[in-house]
Amino acid sequence: MIALSLAEIAEVVGGQTHDIPDPSVRVTGPVVRDSREAGPGSLFVAFVGERVDGHDFAAAVVGAGAAAVLASRPVGVPAIVVDDVQAALGALARHVVRRLGATLVALTGSAGKTSTKDLIAQVLRQRAPTVFTPGSLNNEIGLPLTALTATEDTRFLVLEMGARGIGHIRYLTGLTPPRIGLVLNVGSAHIGEFGGREQIAEAKGELVEALPEDGTAVLNADDPLVRAMASRTKAKVLLFGESGEADVRAENVRLTDSGQPSFRLHTPSGASDVTMRLYGEHHVSNALAAAAVAHELGMSADEIARALSEAGSLSRWRMEVTERPDGVTVVNDAYNANPESMRAALRALAAMGRASRAAGGRTWAVLGKMAELGDEALAEHDAVGRLAVRLNVSKLVAVGGREAAWLQLGAYNEGSWGEESVHVSDAQAAVDLLRSQLRPGDVVLVKASRSVGLESVAQALLGTGAEGEVAAR
Repeated sequence: MIALSLAEIAEVVGGQTHDIPDPSVRVTGPVVRDSREAGPGSLFVAFVGERVDGHDFAAAVVGAGAAAVLASRPVGVPAIVVDDVQAALGALARHVVRRLGATLVALTGSAGKTSTKDLIAQVLRQRAPTVFTPGSLNNEIGLPLTALTATEDTRFLVLEMGARGIGHIRYLTGLTPPRIGLVLNVGSAHIGEFGGREQIAEAKGELVEALPEDGTAVLNADDPLVRAMASRTKAKVLLFGESGEADVRAENVRLTDSGQPSFRLHTPSGASDVTMRLYGEHHVSNALAAAAVAHELGMSADEIARALSEAGSLSRWRMEVTERPDGVTVVNDAYNANPESMRAALRALAAMGRASRAAGGRTWAVLGKMAELGDEALAEHDAVGRLAVRLNVSKLVAVGGREAAWLQLGAYNEGSWGEESVHVSDAQAAVDLLRSQLRPGDVVLVKASRSVGLESVAQALLGTGAEGEVAAR
């Protein structure tokens, strides 16, 4: 964070200083909520959770060098005490962002947010120092903590914004007002909570409503609900997509034999060829979104294409491809799942399998529950099972309870027979099955909603244990 004195911070957040001998002491380290991350000059934010009260760690973090604690009660060590710690954290982030003067890019969407955010960051940092959301810390706590990692030399701040209801994105844009707002898509993620796609679009569109007149709304020309958001903003609109009407578009899209997308990128400033290191055709849309943002910030088509071609995956368990020494390829996409991302992952698996089939390999889809689909759950799981058959996936392993049974039933009704699709009770049963049947050249996709924890299957196949899983989180 940019250096601020404890007195300045107390004034910004409307708090009272307690047990602070010298209010001119400056916070020169990071703002953290995990006591293990506290160090010299840091500010520790003490949240009260369901199982852990951050105030209990106040003495330890100050002992580790933290300048003070942002707390809701006195803790016997240097502290700034406020009525609402979350609101105070947001106020501090808002103050720092305004003082920085960096260009703030915010993005939202039902699928692909984290992958696209990672692409944008990798492209923009070719131009200037860039700070971006780590992983998917996109809520009312993760977003301000990310913003507070910016320093005086930060020129671009790329923030992912999530929503589980109307008003959530409006709140986040109030903390960190964007100049460029990107909406990727409106899909089925959290449809059970929102009640329908129109309600999801209403929530996602809050981002473009927050943009200033001299800002830019970057919208997906291929998604009608997103494109319609142009009427909800006073900012300039820049369209991306494969539509001929898109300002930033892709032509001659194809997948390499290994399943990596290649295309001709067209921007208002020129055209250039892109071959990505990421896997799956769905990354074309993500790349176009990133290209549109980069174009708006002054990068040439050649610069953008080069950066997109060099970009890799920065976040764990998102189409993470690893080839074992015995020739089995494991695709760990188990961080989360919704119908759109599940279909994209299956198509990527089918593309990757074309080369493996020539060598006698097979494709395996190890799939689990897609959460928060509400009344759409049965139909969506059935449809994914059917798609696996239509894409000629060799083996479907549906893992878990009722939703997994729907996946397997969809495959069966579409034309799967015998052991081409199988329903197993849990991750260990899936691991046992795979270990007994995998052979060199096979490609295994592992995907489900985060709550299922199906990454353990991929880790078991790759020989990483529980310690690796915990460390990765």
